[in-house]
Amino acid sequence: MTLTGKQKNYLRGVAHNLNPIVTIGGKGLTDAVMNEVELALNQHELVKIKLPSNSKSEKVALVAQITGQSNSEPVQLIGRVGVIYRANDEPKIVLPSI
Repeated sequence: MTLTGKQKNYLRGVAHNLNPIVTIGGKGLTDAVMNEVELALNQHELVKIKLPSNSKSEKVALVAQITGQSNSEPVQLIGRVGVIYRANDEPKIVLPSI
């Protein structure tokens, strides 16, 4: 599933009031962190992740690694906060059509 610009814009608006659910610490992306990401995606579909204070390219790579392992889509990366989305079998968030 690839999100369109309109869908990403909608999800950014929904994510605005959310607090980060998962925090990635100094040890990086461990199995325990990935388990938490999976649990959060299964429960919420749209998840904010607090990232370590690395360079922007490292944060982009980290979000790409998370989305690759969790079969989710990146929505936004601002500062130390990334937002990812994965629809459940029974979606809670209804995306606008293309």
